[in-house]
Amino acid sequence: MSPSNSRVTTPGAPVAERAHTEVAVGILIREDGALLLSSRPEGKPYAGYWEFPGGKLEAGETVEQALRRELDEELGVTIGPAEVWKVTEHDYPHALVRLHWCKVYQWTGDFEMREGQRMAWQQFPLTVTPVLPGAFPVLDWLASERGFEGAVLAQASQG
Repeated sequence: MSPSNSRVTTPGAPVAERAHTEVAVGILIREDGALLLSSRPEGKPYAGYWEFPGGKLEAGETVEQALRRELDEELGVTIGPAEVWKVTEHDYPHALVRLHWCKVYQWTGDFEMREGQRMAWQQFPLTVTPVLPGAFPVLDWLASERGFEGAVLAQASQG
């Protein structure tokens, strides 16, 4: 899977023929700038790949409501404010996903890996691989914000 399967979209953009799965994604950022990534649990597509936590929106949920629910269910934390920062799409073999990326700076609770996944706080350059391909554009933007250019995609895709 190459990063070219990802693209940036704008809310309200026309829907392609294939139905999208709407996903809320949390970019949890610690005070020192570290980013939380977690591994995909066994039994899910791309098991073992690293990703930002989150999950599918349920009927009638806003992005923020879905993110709150998912991070409580998966990680055992309650997040503070979460507004959509970027929206991207990625075409995986198993699903066409529209990813609603939210930067989150506040949360309460102790992290519990409730789905058997692992977690890692990461700075650039990342030390966990491989990273889920749908995260590549966001990793590039986050790296650019921090003054890291270039090798983020190549490094994240190793595995």
